[in-house]
Amino acid sequence: MPQIVIHNCSLLAGYARMENCAILVEDGMVADVFSERRFEQKRFDSDAVVLDAAGAFVAPGLIDSHIHGFAGYGTEDLDTDAIIAMSDHLGGFGVTAFCPTIYPMSEADMVAAIAAAVGAMGRETGARVMGVHLEGPFVSPARLGVQKPEFVRAVDMELMERLYLAGQGHITNMTVAPELKGMRELALFCIKRGIVLQAGHTDASYENMLEGMQAGILHSTHFFNAMSRLHHRDPGAVGAIMIHSELSCEIIADGRHVHPDLIRLLMRDKPVSKVVLVTDSLKPTEQHNCPLFANREEVELRDRLFYRKSDDVIAGSSLTMIEGLRNLVDFGVPLENAVEMAASNPSRILGLGKRGLLVPGYEADVVVFDKDYRVLATLIGGSFVKNDL
Repeated sequence: MPQIVIHNCSLLAGYARMENCAILVEDGMVADVFSERRFEQKRFDSDAVVLDAAGAFVAPGLIDSHIHGFAGYGTEDLDTDAIIAMSDHLGGFGVTAFCPTIYPMSEADMVAAIAAAVGAMGRETGARVMGVHLEGPFVSPARLGVQKPEFVRAVDMELMERLYLAGQGHITNMTVAPELKGMRELALFCIKRGIVLQAGHTDASYENMLEGMQAGILHSTHFFNAMSRLHHRDPGAVGAIMIHSELSCEIIADGRHVHPDLIRLLMRDKPVSKVVLVTDSLKPTEQHNCPLFANREEVELRDRLFYRKSDDVIAGSSLTMIEGLRNLVDFGVPLENAVEMAASNPSRILGLGKRGLLVPGYEADVVVFDKDYRVLATLIGGSFVKNDL
């Protein structure tokens, strides 16, 4: 594998921004990061690939830890080839790692969906599958969103064991409602197995949220959406997440799931390190000129949101991660912080290893994009899956 050098760039390392920089990739890893002045003095291998970024941004590859589908493929297909197709298409949009997210379904379908995602690991053609995100089934029937009520369940430890076995140790994160009876036992089971628990689709009281924190539920799913509201006598899930700095949260930055001013409020009160950009995108995202289906129901796209045709309820987002970056900056978030939210934070919070930063010794998962947020190049493990430089 030849050396790759990208120079004349604005480097967004995942925690800071540095101008007039260059990055060296060797053997699939970030080998060095240095100034343009040092680039002019260095010598590289004779077969090195040297690329001029012409002032574009170079950032860690984007990590989407909450995504149901993309480009006409989704976890509801119960098919490894569909997950591989998601991987291939996501790479072209600057995503280098993702957690296929599974809706509550029948047990047989959930097991099949988990097995399909796990079966794609190591066979990806683009973005790497880091593990499975289970969005349920142990969530509140009072905060369903478009989840199907017949598949939402009370805590069932025997079912959880079967889901865990299907995942072969690759369930990375799981959305749960902290107020459910038996949640503490479930939390302890998951934490012992390295599964990050997220409060979401929850009608929890403030006290329920505190109890969940004590049991290790320290992350949260699509903040503000599908959770108990802030009230002056009961801060609920929203209040708990805002009040307690140790709680991290996902945010869908499409400007529609959450009002931009609420994102500004969140960024004022919550440490940047505790906020994770996600898309929550559905199967028909970036799919065109055909009927659109998500979670096996027909949807239509209006104003960048998918609506369920049967009742006009918002079914989910058509956001991409690169669009989310642009939106966060438009909402007033510094670009270097937006990149942190899209790369280093999900990697650290979910324990995804040495990715999400552009520092020596980390995986060479890299995205290059211009000032208009057009993805020019994507490297995954030091190999190009897109290169328009």
